[in-house]
Amino acid sequence: MGTLDGRVAIITGAGRGIGREHALLFASEGAKVVVNDLGGAADGTGGDSSPAEEVAAEIRALGGEALANHDNVADWDGAKRLVDTAIEGFGGLDVLVNNAGILRDRMFANSTIEEWDAVIHVHLRGHFCPTRHAAGYWREKVKAGGTVHASVVNTSSTSGLFGNVGQTNYGAAKMGIAAMTIITNMELIRYGVRVNAIAPAARTRLTAAVGLGGQEVPADQFDEMDPANISPWVAYLGTQDCPVNGRVFLVWGGKVQLFQPFAIIDGIEKDGRWTVEELQKEGARLAEVPFELRNPFAG
Repeated sequence: MGTLDGRVAIITGAGRGIGREHALLFASEGAKVVVNDLGGAADGTGGDSSPAEEVAAEIRALGGEALANHDNVADWDGAKRLVDTAIEGFGGLDVLVNNAGILRDRMFANSTIEEWDAVIHVHLRGHFCPTRHAAGYWREKVKAGGTVHASVVNTSSTSGLFGNVGQTNYGAAKMGIAAMTIITNMELIRYGVRVNAIAPAARTRLTAAVGLGGQEVPADQFDEMDPANISPWVAYLGTQDCPVNGRVFLVWGGKVQLFQPFAIIDGIEKDGRWTVEELQKEGARLAEVPFELRNPFAG
């Protein structure tokens, strides 16, 4: 018996890297998996059906059930076809893992509107479109008297939650995904849908492109940057009875660490409206309040 027996899952960006590991683990735990991947380059250009097809074939060769899908998750109609692939091919949908993403890194003063739009489009719209179509399916199922135990797992990043030079577009999108996670969970929990997000740290073609992720270690040693380390927590979030909802986690190696969203940590106040002169005296102190980010990757 697998922990995901009978569950139907869509995993976007599942042709390579972390998404591929998600798909393989979900299938090994008994899920029926729709492997989505446009097959584009790391910057989002181009397309190739083979990555998704190869992962789906690998799952089937191991005795699992999988379908390949090549739709662009940021396309409204394409995302609908993706959700319909699961419903029509496997009879329903229980888990949506939004993982697809691209990079177009540039220092902000040199960045172009095309680079900004491309990254925001793939990450934010690419999370919105599949989630919106899945949410519509789950809501209608509940309204018809059915029971839903669904899970959405979004993919944020420390580039947004901690910040990273040269990744303003990517970080803004990833911080937006964290906010989207919290708010959509507030709205969808009434329909039996739990929404969480992870900020994964692993060695992939995207992290390799920016010089992150480290080198592979010998087979007899634990490789904390192996992308397969991320997938067990995502699979747990996808189980039917998982109680976790509305949370964002840093996941890497053997660690699962819970983020606290923005919180008020200090301030100044008076009875009535401040003057600018008063704020010149009192407000400057706020510049010295440290942010306790506890970033494990900070130099």
